[in-house]
Amino acid sequence: MSNFKKLLTATVAVSGAGAFLLAACSKTATKSAKPVSSSGYEKSINWMTTSELESLDPAKADDTASEEQIANTYEGLYRLGENSETVPGVATKSTTSKDSLTWTFYLRKDAKWSNGDPVTAEDFVYAWRRQVDPKTASSQVNNYEGIKNAIKISEGKKKPSSLGVKAEGKYKLVVTFEKKIPYFKVVTAISLKPLDSKAVKKYGKRYGTKSAYAVYNGPFKSVGWTGSNLTWKLAKNPYYWDKKAVKLETINYSVQKTPSTDYNLYQTGKLDAAILDTQAAKSMKGKKGYRVLTLGNTTYLCYNYKKKKIFRNANLRRAISMAINRKQLLSTIGTYNTQAKTFSATNVVLDGKNFAQEAESANSSVNKYVEYDLKSARSYFKKALKELGVKKVSFTLMADDDDSYKKQTEFIQSALTEAFGGKMTVSVNNLPKTTRVSRQIANNFDVVLGGLTSDFPDPYHFLAYMQSGQTYNFGKWSNKEYDKAVKASLTMDKTKRRKALLKAEKILIDQEAISPLYHMGQAWMIRPNIKNLVFNGEYPDFKTTYAVKD
Repeated sequence: MSNFKKLLTATVAVSGAGAFLLAACSKTATKSAKPVSSSGYEKSINWMTTSELESLDPAKADDTASEEQIANTYEGLYRLGENSETVPGVATKSTTSKDSLTWTFYLRKDAKWSNGDPVTAEDFVYAWRRQVDPKTASSQVNNYEGIKNAIKISEGKKKPSSLGVKAEGKYKLVVTFEKKIPYFKVVTAISLKPLDSKAVKKYGKRYGTKSAYAVYNGPFKSVGWTGSNLTWKLAKNPYYWDKKAVKLETINYSVQKTPSTDYNLYQTGKLDAAILDTQAAKSMKGKKGYRVLTLGNTTYLCYNYKKKKIFRNANLRRAISMAINRKQLLSTIGTYNTQAKTFSATNVVLDGKNFAQEAESANSSVNKYVEYDLKSARSYFKKALKELGVKKVSFTLMADDDDSYKKQTEFIQSALTEAFGGKMTVSVNNLPKTTRVSRQIANNFDVVLGGLTSDFPDPYHFLAYMQSGQTYNFGKWSNKEYDKAVKASLTMDKTKRRKALLKAEKILIDQEAISPLYHMGQAWMIRPNIKNLVFNGEYPDFKTTYAVKD
């Protein structure tokens, strides 16, 4: 999914997860009857997703459900392991030039497609050129930003053949950049998949429209998806180079959209995992099988600095932030979400360390602005009124019109009214998502409650959004020191990069450029015999997952 779409659709994830109701809680889950291998592992598990698939073509998939399938059936140069650690995929190693603008990737010679064809450097060249070609109309072109000519090609200003990628022999891939991209390995782990050109040319426009109209180089291959049905399988890929690490033979998928259905199926052993809504999560929390999967999302208040001049006052923004009791907010919408003290999400990693945790610790002096403190909030508000030369302020809080966001806007409106009385008037405008999106893009709002789910678990991919002049900096906030820090993070020097990113995060929270509220999570019931499930903020990776006999 493109950065743009993730920015706009992340705000509905809570309501999507909350659409599943708990039914028949008192029943005891029965054991699922599945074939068991002689090794003691179950051969298959039954999983669910909440929506139909759009495509199995990495260049065309725009939805999370399709991306979940692609993440398990295709493999890039690298892949994400536990805790967003970058581990080798098709590439065994890489080297960089002295100026860091040329990267060379050395590919393993035993990587193959599910039809037996070898995976070669040319497969990456072909796929990447195809994806940035405007004829493909891929929504993921932003993922190629920084590679020489990528954006110009997508705009029709250069030919696809001019993309900064070339094959030197069958197993060496050379990538040339326009600027330093220190997080590029992470990008290749999430996106920039290869394609077997023979298969794409064979199926043409049909490629990826059915399981049978694609070939795969990942741990699994898709089987049984006809383009519209609601059940299909991930089957172990016998040609996968690391097939010994893959314990599951099949993952049986089904789409579950009807309220209560998924949990009923879990109880009767027909599903091994089910999403829970807010009430279900409260009931099942602490029980065997209950798990919280943290999404790579931050939900926050975005202020309009261009249209609403009062929000150019930092003390007003601090007052609003400190008047919101985030813990109480989460008790309303689901405690599987976590309080946000950073803009970067909880799955963001820098050099193997959780960046959100590191930023919270390193920048502790500004944490007060994202904590509930009514006395301080009123003090900052008093200062703001004096600095603005007004006796009261008013604004409209905009958000989507689903049940979750209605609860959230009502909570925030009540909190601010309680904190500041008649000196702050907050109107609420809950709109259909498409209307909210169009108004946000047009800069037609005062304050909007929304969220960001970044494509890649690297802090740059969050912090870059708030740079001056960025299209997705909807509030038009601008800070020279912040811009300087984000720009300085584009270095291969790990120490300097960490320092710059921590500084940028600190400025953002100190100024309350946006007010982070919570990091989104999902409550699941997952059969306890399922082990080693890797989840890095958006969808599960089943490569090393296994299920032991009960």
